[in-house]
Amino acid sequence: MNRRELLLSAGVIGLTLATAGVMLPQSAFAKTIKIGFSQATLQSPFYVELTAGAEAAAKAGGDDIVSLDANGDVTKQNNDLQDLITRGVNVLIVNPVNPDAVAPSLEAAKAAGIPVITVDRDVRGGATSYVGRNNEKMGKLVGEAAVAYFKKKDAKNVKIIEIQGDPGGTVMAARRDGFDKVVEAAGIKIVRGPYAEYIRANAVTAMQDLLQANPDLNAIYAHNDDMAVGALQVLKENGRTDVVVFGVDGLSEAVKIMTDSDQYIATALNDPRYLGDVTIQTARRIAAGEKVPSFVDAGTTVVTKENASKFPTTGLFAEYRPDVFK
Repeated sequence: MNRRELLLSAGVIGLTLATAGVMLPQSAFAKTIKIGFSQATLQSPFYVELTAGAEAAAKAGGDDIVSLDANGDVTKQNNDLQDLITRGVNVLIVNPVNPDAVAPSLEAAKAAGIPVITVDRDVRGGATSYVGRNNEKMGKLVGEAAVAYFKKKDAKNVKIIEIQGDPGGTVMAARRDGFDKVVEAAGIKIVRGPYAEYIRANAVTAMQDLLQANPDLNAIYAHNDDMAVGALQVLKENGRTDVVVFGVDGLSEAVKIMTDSDQYIATALNDPRYLGDVTIQTARRIAAGEKVPSFVDAGTTVVTKENASKFPTTGLFAEYRPDVFK
């Protein structure tokens, strides 16, 4: 058999196996895919980095990606999703503004035969796979660090104020529940503060009011590090170095503060660039006909002063890249 006949024979065998539903390795599908990415908002540094990570991974693999920003508007997101469907993308990635509001677009994608991946925030049905992290676990890890901190200090009547993310958000609820269960079980009082939408400036304004109303507070737990750093700024401006701070996401700025002072106690890693990378890897596998888990966990771990130096902080967020697809 000559080279031409050999190549033709291999092509026929590959087509036959694919038609029969046999899952071939990713390398068997070398075609470039077109990916649509509907991002909830680019107002948050986390989502900016998530988008950048996805775009870099797509480019590195030779795939095309179209990224659209919903700017926190559910109507715009549905319009963006319809636009991406019309463009004939092979895989649709969605970070939903609201888990329920994108349902019509997910139905439209299904009708068009386009698989959907949700990232960071999941939806209630309609997606092939959700790529994210266990946000309840992240809250739990930080909560355990808080309990350990106050136990070591032998502190009594501890009061923690919680600065929340977005009302009704699944990430917010998970980070709240994971933290609160552990901390309240240890007899620590939690006062839930306002929703600051994961934005530092909002947290600064909220913290100014919270400090006035709660002079007896001992700590702040914010649903992301950007808000926690904003709260810390207000505490320092008011000379409240006795109040400690806990966050989530592994913002490099927070990790660096942690190494240089004793006021920022813990965070949980949530490297958004790696999350974007894993999402594109998942999209390629789905496009190649591979079966992927309904939940692809990009992994997390807690960061404290003791281990902060282990994680690279050259980017906006501390780097954490476990081998998800090992």
